[in-house]
Amino acid sequence: MTDALMSLWSGLQASPLLWVTVTTVIYLLALMLYKRSGSHPFLLPVLTSVVAIVGLLVLTGTPFQSYEAGTRFMSFLIGPATVALAVPLYSQLTRLKSIWKPLAVALVVGCFTAIFSALGIAWLFGASTETLLSLAPKSATMPIAMEVAQLTGGLPSFTTVAVAITGIAGAIITGPILRILNISDPVIHGFTKGLSAHAIGTAKAIQVGETNGAFSALGLCLNGIATALAVPLVLKLFGLF
Repeated sequence: MTDALMSLWSGLQASPLLWVTVTTVIYLLALMLYKRSGSHPFLLPVLTSVVAIVGLLVLTGTPFQSYEAGTRFMSFLIGPATVALAVPLYSQLTRLKSIWKPLAVALVVGCFTAIFSALGIAWLFGASTETLLSLAPKSATMPIAMEVAQLTGGLPSFTTVAVAITGIAGAIITGPILRILNISDPVIHGFTKGLSAHAIGTAKAIQVGETNGAFSALGLCLNGIATALAVPLVLKLFGLF
């Protein structure tokens, strides 16, 4: 019976639809749990989905490379999904024109703070040069961060993990911190989520409201571009690139 099940599992693993289906089902279940919990920050669908999928990979003895190959189509969709985030932003164009200066300052400060803090903390803990190069772009959205890491000599797979952790942590703590500071403006909430937690923060912001989601998409896109330009400059400044 065990041999038959193992044979069946091996056959299913060869199908490109297996992990796409598994990932989709797990995410939908995680989303259902998140909604029933009243949007508890520690039950973010991305976080619970990652835990469930990693657990499943460990239990089945499936190498990450197999999972990555099976979900390559979903990874491809990250790019078009990022571009599509410009749609809700268009409705906020008038407001954007009136506040572009403070947003620009926040973008520059946020971008360089993310890069310097990642490099500084990793360096203090004795990280290797390859690790530093992998962590530098971790606050950009996934496709941009991976490309920057590859071009500068980092490990895109390691960067992927760092980006995911950054997004999950940012999505969890951004809201509470802004509430402690008594900041309720949806523009600030949205832009902060996109700037610090990229796509994961934007997904959460879109659930809150249109303005929140639109400016989160703006923060995500602008910080991705800024990070792609700033990381090589910072790395050259420290002689890492």
